[in-house]
Amino acid sequence: MSARGHAFGIDIGGSGVKGAAVDLTTGELVHKRIKIATPQPSTPQAVTDAVTELVAQAGWEGPVGITLPSVVLEGVAQTAANIDKAWIGTDARTLFSEALGGRAVTVLNDADAAGLAEDRYGAAKEFDGLVVLLTFGTGIGSALLFQGTLVPNSELGHLEIGGMESEHRAAASVKDRDGLSFAQWAAEVSIVLSGLEKLFWPKVFVAGGGISRDAEQWIPLLTNRTQVIPAHLENTAGIVGAAMAIDAGIAP
Repeated sequence: MSARGHAFGIDIGGSGVKGAAVDLTTGELVHKRIKIATPQPSTPQAVTDAVTELVAQAGWEGPVGITLPSVVLEGVAQTAANIDKAWIGTDARTLFSEALGGRAVTVLNDADAAGLAEDRYGAAKEFDGLVVLLTFGTGIGSALLFQGTLVPNSELGHLEIGGMESEHRAAASVKDRDGLSFAQWAAEVSIVLSGLEKLFWPKVFVAGGGISRDAEQWIPLLTNRTQVIPAHLENTAGIVGAAMAIDAGIAP
């Protein structure tokens, strides 16, 4: 953290590379977020060039936290969702650090970053115990946090529930693909949440992803036991979580 209590986060997605300095006292962005279109193809070098450009535009000279839509172990990307498959096996932490002049960098999964942010500053800030964030999009991303501590790379969207991978049953993309009503889709989400709560017994589920903006149309229709609340931070969650991770030294 800088003397001003600020840290810098970058959120890499399939369409955009977004970043900003974050006030870690409040979780708010210090300035308007900077966005650069994700290069196509989104190869490691092309995305790294975009990250370098973004940091230069911001005039930031300190450590940087970065999210990837990947499982990340010891800085190495193990999977690649919505980015080029060349990321698999890439030492992302070293690549970014060297491109940024050797400064400290941490890299973590994008849903994990969102979970950190929602747990401290957003929807789940008033909850103790186990918090499970699920991002409903093309697939289902997940984050597990217990008393603010992240259990990284949970990948609950791939858990088989009711004979089907969770994200094949209840991702937001399934609703769009099959033309499901909110009631029909909520029934599928309820099956997934009921399966998860039997395994983890969370205090609360936080629902993220673009469809969380329509929360009033489907969350009241859910039939699982555990309370479900919509994410609050929306487009800033990944940036804020990445900044938190570099400040706290979280390096999955």
